[in-house]
Amino acid sequence: MLKVTLSVLLLAIITSVFGYQQLQATLHSPLKVANNTQFEVKKGTGFNQLCKQWQANNWVENCWRYQLLAKLDPTLTDLKTGLYALNSDSVISNIKKINNGQQVSFSFTIIEGQALREVLAAIKNANNLKNDLKEQQLSQQILGSDMHLEGWLFPETYHYHNNDTISSVLKRAAQKMQQTLDTAWQQRAQNLPYKTAYEALIMASIIEKETGLASERPLIASAFVNRLNTNMRLQTDPTVIYGIGESFDGDIKRKDLRNYTPYNTYRINGLPPTPIAMPSKAAILAAVNPPTTEYVYFVSKGDGSHQFSTTLKQHNAAVKTYILNKKN
Repeated sequence: MLKVTLSVLLLAIITSVFGYQQLQATLHSPLKVANNTQFEVKKGTGFNQLCKQWQANNWVENCWRYQLLAKLDPTLTDLKTGLYALNSDSVISNIKKINNGQQVSFSFTIIEGQALREVLAAIKNANNLKNDLKEQQLSQQILGSDMHLEGWLFPETYHYHNNDTISSVLKRAAQKMQQTLDTAWQQRAQNLPYKTAYEALIMASIIEKETGLASERPLIASAFVNRLNTNMRLQTDPTVIYGIGESFDGDIKRKDLRNYTPYNTYRINGLPPTPIAMPSKAAILAAVNPPTTEYVYFVSKGDGSHQFSTTLKQHNAAVKTYILNKKN
């Protein structure tokens, strides 16, 4: 009887040791894939189906061990749909990545100063985004209003997952711009020539396009504010270019300055009807809190910076120095 008991006990120990070893082998068995192998878990995929797909790809040798483990830990069967980057870590760690919804992340960047048509062209070519845009109802779809979408997409990098929609990314960009503009407008300076936050957004877009030098944005803003406050026309080339549209060939001609468009600030008083680009936060802050100066003129030095002047005489001298002399 004692020998039988010892035999049974020994068998139990051996079985336990073998079971423990099998458990450890299952927990640490690697998934046989190259790192960053993309795999899509489609809607309705179950645990057994997932394992069989991996077995068919020769990523796992068999499924019974993982099916048994899933009986012990039912949370492993909670699979979240999406696109995942698998690696050669353990099978279980890859399954837990799917349990936790750690999908592959993609990104799209709206660049400061981009026009709406440039943003739309770029995002339609972005990887793994569904194009659900309603071209004839774009403003309603993104803003929930008929306001022109130009200027309303905040320049930033936006992360998204496989099969997210273009509209969902643009809505986030619009919400970020609205929040940024609202905050800046609440902190605006006194005696600005804008009646609404939207007019400040228009000005910010012009500032954004007028200079590529971030440190000059406040001075550009000051000069434009001074012009509007003294009933001068803005006379800024970027608005003219925007009014010309896609037919612009890269060179502003005298006829372009004479031709009337709603955006030709050499011909119209005040601001154009809409923004002309996507302004940065810095440009918005410059528009609503410009420094106090007497500048009303500025001319490009040709190196990205500008020479600012308070009188027409000073401006003409600067034009002669930086523009006319270089042409001679």
